[in-house]
Amino acid sequence: MFLSVGAWGKTILVYGDSLSAAYGLAEKHGWVALLAERLKRERSDYSVVNASISGETTSGGLSRLSKALARHKPAVLVLELGANDGLRGLPVAEMKKNLAAMIQQAQKAGARVLLVGIRMPPNYGPDYTREFEAAFADLAKRHRTALVPFLLEGMGEDLDKFQADRIHPNEAAQPILLDNVWKGLRPLLK
Repeated sequence: MFLSVGAWGKTILVYGDSLSAAYGLAEKHGWVALLAERLKRERSDYSVVNASISGETTSGGLSRLSKALARHKPAVLVLELGANDGLRGLPVAEMKKNLAAMIQQAQKAGARVLLVGIRMPPNYGPDYTREFEAAFADLAKRHRTALVPFLLEGMGEDLDKFQADRIHPNEAAQPILLDNVWKGLRPLLK
């Protein structure tokens, strides 16, 4: 878990999977660490806590969220979960139910929520991929949260931006992920 130092005001809790846990990279090179650096450069009064776990699903995230909210008391929750549900072919309705419950818990705890979407590769079939992608926008609209429609926006199929597994972004891609998240996060910090 990464905790930024130097900023002692409000907390941004990043709650995600391997895409936010800097899988395969030194933690300091992941987009969450880069976010903490950006906030420090801007002399923001926000600190960043990364409670992301590689392999996490929405059901696993839901099971541990109340403790994370109680411990960190975030002003903002960046919720980046769902990719592992999709890769396992779990029902989209189940993922939506879990994400909705996490959004509601965070809002009840006083946190503003930024929901970060992901897409499934086309080999999961057009119906599943369409339903999966639409889930994030639907949840954001229904629960009035901020939304990053697609974390990997702008990376396309550029293999130079991915690790050898072709799933996890490499170090060169982390600033792109940060910029994608920043677009949705920045308005929540005012």
